[in-house]
Amino acid sequence: MKPKFDIVRMSRWFFLLSAAITIAGIIVFAVFGFNLSTDFKAGSRVQLQVNQTVGDAKVQQMFDSIGLHVEDANITTQGKDTVVVRFPTILTDAETAKIKTAESSYFPKNQGLSVDTVDPYVANQTAQRAVIAVLVASAFIVIYICIRFEWRFAIAGIIALLHDAFIVLAAFALLRREVDLTFVAAVLTIIGYSINDTIVIFDRIRENLKIVKPKDVDTLKTLVNRSLWQTMSRSINTVITVLIASLILYFFGGTSIRNFTFALIIGLVSGAYSSIFIASPLWLLIRGRNLEHGKKKNESKVNPA
Repeated sequence: MKPKFDIVRMSRWFFLLSAAITIAGIIVFAVFGFNLSTDFKAGSRVQLQVNQTVGDAKVQQMFDSIGLHVEDANITTQGKDTVVVRFPTILTDAETAKIKTAESSYFPKNQGLSVDTVDPYVANQTAQRAVIAVLVASAFIVIYICIRFEWRFAIAGIIALLHDAFIVLAAFALLRREVDLTFVAAVLTIIGYSINDTIVIFDRIRENLKIVKPKDVDTLKTLVNRSLWQTMSRSINTVITVLIASLILYFFGGTSIRNFTFALIIGLVSGAYSSIFIASPLWLLIRGRNLEHGKKKNESKVNPA
């Protein structure tokens, strides 16, 4: 495929965009932090399916009526008719019964509530295992790319993966979406999907390297740009197909998987972007420097001072 425009030449702007997103994400983390679910934070999580448009004030009023004070920050509305309320303490059976009675009084159209409770030890263990799962998956990906390709591809690939995961984290922190175990599953899914797309592009670069032996950076840039456009239609078509399925799941799959599908949608878009505009240009940056260094070294041997 003939390149429509020079992606490599524009890579500086793509790097700046990613850097801006990263800085914005750091600011969001510092200011807002994460809206952790009871999977990672001890306490009780009450989900009310009220089946009517509801505001935080009415929910606050309902809990005040039964003697359970709720901070505004602990009330999250999902859609128009679902409310999630978090308590830092574990609710007793008597308190749960009071909530059910109050819900029937304040929201007659309700479909009941669900209460999830996690003690501090389990919450701490879950958080640790989630982090370990992501780190182990990333480590095995690096090892695989090093064996299958080379270390420069591995560095570029893992930076692109961290970029994708960070964008999803920033989106959840900014939008105050709840981070639960389904979010971790989504991040692992995104990592797998993104690296698959990246490896397809890397493989095309490697195949082209067998045909053309670049002796300077300009030739290498042309090769990478050609490789990107040769795999462009495959990358775009794949992400659109999966994105359509994810959007359908988000709107029609129910509230229980909405966080998972939302993270998947953000990650799919970010993964396609990083595979095309971040991973390969990063490899080119590293490989180009090594090529220039090797060229200067050879010149110094031919023309010793």
